[in-house]
Amino acid sequence: MQPDSDSNEAGYSSSPGSNRQDSSDDMKKVQRREKNRIAAQKSRQRQTQKADTLHVESENLERVNAALRREIRLLREEIKYLTYVLSSHQPACHLASQKIAITPPRPSSPRFQQ
Repeated sequence: MQPDSDSNEAGYSSSPGSNRQDSSDDMKKVQRREKNRIAAQKSRQRQTQKADTLHVESENLERVNAALRREIRLLREEIKYLTYVLSSHQPACHLASQKIAITPPRPSSPRFQQ
């Protein structure tokens, strides 16, 4: 008899119910491992999908950010231009030397009267 042998050559036999139990336990282990393997595979797929989605969203936000930065630059250039136009117009403007008092209209509604 070999020391690592699974057979019972020495005349010891296991009961038939024990073999069925071992077989059932082995099947449960195989099924559990397969179920776990599938769950792990699905989890990895979800992680990959999430990473891909975040990457696409990041690229979109980078494009939006670049467009907004361009818009800010253009608006700042427009401010400079309009400030220049206003400053060059002020010396020639006859309204700039006059003080015009603008008073807001009084409400005519009774609920505004005290």
